[in-house]
Amino acid sequence: MDEPLPVTRAVDLGTARLLPDVDRERAWLLTVDGAPQSYVDLDDPEHLEFEYARRLAHVIDVHGTAGTPLDVVHLGAGALTLPRYVAAVRPGSRQTAVEADRGLIDLVGEVLPLPAGSGVTVCAGDARAWIDTAPADSADVVVADVFGGSRVPAALTSVEYARAVARVLRPGGIHAANIADGAPFGFLRSQLATFREVFAELAVVAEPAVLRGRRFGNVVVVAAHTPPDLAALARRTAADPFPARVVDGAELDRLTGDAAPVTDAGARPSPEPPQGSFGIG
Repeated sequence: MDEPLPVTRAVDLGTARLLPDVDRERAWLLTVDGAPQSYVDLDDPEHLEFEYARRLAHVIDVHGTAGTPLDVVHLGAGALTLPRYVAAVRPGSRQTAVEADRGLIDLVGEVLPLPAGSGVTVCAGDARAWIDTAPADSADVVVADVFGGSRVPAALTSVEYARAVARVLRPGGIHAANIADGAPFGFLRSQLATFREVFAELAVVAEPAVLRGRRFGNVVVVAAHTPPDLAALARRTAADPFPARVVDGAELDRLTGDAAPVTDAGARPSPEPPQGSFGIG
């Protein structure tokens, strides 16, 4: 059998490349303008290569009863790594993935097609516009993993956005957002203050080195109206090959400090990562 070849294509928001993994048959890395976006193993959708993807998956894993179907909204689709994972571990789930880049949707559908009966619907559109008009009480989980280049768009950082998510979530639902920041955590702190305006329960999941300000990196912000199972989440994240910590309560209060909530009028994208933070060799 011929070795798979890289695929490079101009998409709506840049240049996408699908790079085959020489160590795993039928596994691919998606990059856009050189920044890694997704990793997919078509033969093993439960294999999550990126640490932040595993942390988002851990949030889903501890929500409700293991193995039972969920209604999940994914803001940001990439190569559909997390929807594939949920379809595998929660058969029968109904999922909607919202992606702004139509060219990327076409590329992923062509080279990395979803399995038949996946229960995943892919929608082309703006994530904020979609969540603003989505039906109320329609989702168990909303995952936000949207980056314009390497920055979270401003429209997904405000109190108005958080209220839209809260409206779409069912009672007991949970929101998990992948963001990126580094010390002194001006963006992260503002996001904690913002989501605290809307949600009663808040926690973050991150690598200890990131939390200590030693490097720029991904942080998963977890928000809910009812207490999530943070003990179970902490066990899963601590057992990861790259262990992470769950921070909540008084420690989270100290991290938030005197940060003010962000509204649409003053919203800004997340900070530009230092050169090389998310690049590939």
